[in-house]
Amino acid sequence: MYCPFCGHVETKVTDSRLAAEGQQIRRRRECLECGERFTTFESAELVMPQVVKSDQTREPFSESKLRAGMRRALEKRPVGNDAIDAALAHIGHKLRSLGEREVPSRLVGELVMDELRHLDEVAYVRFASVYRSFQDVQAFNDEIAKLKHKPGKPLNRVQLSFLEGGDDKKGNK
Repeated sequence: MYCPFCGHVETKVTDSRLAAEGQQIRRRRECLECGERFTTFESAELVMPQVVKSDQTREPFSESKLRAGMRRALEKRPVGNDAIDAALAHIGHKLRSLGEREVPSRLVGELVMDELRHLDEVAYVRFASVYRSFQDVQAFNDEIAKLKHKPGKPLNRVQLSFLEGGDDKKGNK
């Protein structure tokens, strides 16, 4: 690493420790030329795959686009930012664990729908209606019927139920 003070190429590490809850390494360095000390932070750069759209164009994976789409589906729903962040992290982890350089946009959409199904059933149906281009009420009914027969993993909080006539999971109206 070049010294930020004199530009000399050789520096030595005098101290290393974990930072940012173990996500970074903080290194204290000293320039072998001028003797100045400085701190650097090292973190892993995780490369996300390119997204291949239906028209075969490619674009970089964008967490901000996913976040915006999920927020739109979750608008006015009782889901906090922490839950959205966790869902995005889960999607990112799944995409990285595939080990592919490119993934179809359809796969990304299915991962988002799976996360939304676990977060909030209404948001799931909203997202699915746009993503799958529902053309009529029957398409909504079909998707709701699928939800009834495919229960999600248990929720960590009370979710307003879309399927049980307005009752929440505790049986309240």
